[in-house]
Amino acid sequence: MTTVVHHRTATVDGLEVFYREAGDPQAPVVVLLHGFPTSSHMFRHLIPALADRYRVIAPDHIGFGQSAMPSLQDFPYTFDALTQVTSGLLQSLGVDRFAMYVQDYGAPIGWRLALRDPDRITAIITQNGNAYVDGFVKSFWDGVFAYAEAPGPETEAPMRGALTAESIRWQYLNGVADPTLVSPDNWVHDEALLDRPGNDEIQLKLFRDYPTNVNLYPRVQQYFRDSRVPLLAVWGANDEIFGPAGAEAFGQDLPDAEIHLLDSGHFALESHLRPITEYIRDFLGRALV
Repeated sequence: MTTVVHHRTATVDGLEVFYREAGDPQAPVVVLLHGFPTSSHMFRHLIPALADRYRVIAPDHIGFGQSAMPSLQDFPYTFDALTQVTSGLLQSLGVDRFAMYVQDYGAPIGWRLALRDPDRITAIITQNGNAYVDGFVKSFWDGVFAYAEAPGPETEAPMRGALTAESIRWQYLNGVADPTLVSPDNWVHDEALLDRPGNDEIQLKLFRDYPTNVNLYPRVQQYFRDSRVPLLAVWGANDEIFGPAGAEAFGQDLPDAEIHLLDSGHFALESHLRPITEYIRDFLGRALV
């Protein structure tokens, strides 16, 4: 039986939010939260792989994918603001409790949702979505934190380099043992959206806001200790953005965390869809009983 995936738009706080949805509306909900520089497009294969058991919802964050892209004057472009829109979308869809899959930027959005209302979160899957400074690969992050601390022409230049086609391609292929498994449509798609007039300033604003995520880590780790939320980490072990120490660190506060390191990079779904899907289905099958 072919899974039907719907492509929908909802209005949240006056903004159009695009999301993909599949599965029985009465089934347990799994929310998929994407990272930089992509969109719900990254979940195009995972959604149908889970939708026979779950109601799967994958939104595009504001400024990404097919969602609205208001100007900096009309939207603050902070991780708090992105979380507010995501929360509003879930409320409008009648989602009270949900498991979440977080990757990259999706992680700090997911952590904020959990801190707002811990009882709503039934389980967490993190795929190269950090909650510990252990996971930061210094050579990548030094430039981000330097720019956030002292924005200016010298610190901004490396950040603009992160928006180029070459850099986006690197994010997809770095650390992948067999690059032929990764479709070039990914970085072509992402770069086309990044190239929209004004999107560069949006991304730079989010880079400047990134330290707020790190400042949140102690509260997130306390949430883990207090809630004992079921957590699965499926991690591209060769990621030079969020290294494998970031996956292993979850065990510090969640001793029962299930941690699997894969021979892949930042976007491990592109090369390891099948094993990740199998891990998720097994994990959720036990965590959501």
